[in-house]
Amino acid sequence: MAELATIARPYAEALFKAQASDLAGTAAWLDEIAAVCGDAQLLEFSDNPKVSDQQVFDLISGVVRTALPEAGRNFLRLVIENRRLAALPVVAQQFRALKNAQSGTADAVVYSAFPLDAAALAELSSSLEKRFARKLSLSVQIDESLIGGVRVVVGDEVLDTSVKARLEQMKAALTA
Repeated sequence: MAELATIARPYAEALFKAQASDLAGTAAWLDEIAAVCGDAQLLEFSDNPKVSDQQVFDLISGVVRTALPEAGRNFLRLVIENRRLAALPVVAQQFRALKNAQSGTADAVVYSAFPLDAAALAELSSSLEKRFARKLSLSVQIDESLIGGVRVVVGDEVLDTSVKARLEQMKAALTA
């Protein structure tokens, strides 16, 4: 993993500097490309010596939902030519980290047992921003195994207020 991070860093930094005027838009298309390039079958296809770089580019740009801007197409061609598709998910992570550091925000993933409506998400967001002392960009994922409550992951910090976690704590206390 450290090797991919080392490979990805120059790409993320160069893209961050080159796209300084549209970081949000760049993050959107970069995340989309990275999600596609995280597929093992695509990586296997791109490593096939019988497959041209143009075929790989056409496949990826055909799967991506939105039309890539010129900078996105050029970046994707560069990554394909240099055989760095496997590093694209890490490039996207590092780009987002640079973007967040500049804006003073952090990405947070909220795992919830049930879908959250807009009002509940806004209330949760304001309380989490106070708790973590920074502006958060929330994304919600459903995890029915939590039974109830939420688990929030911000970087390497975890706040777990789920029913599952409370039951595990009670189990540990009773068996100790």
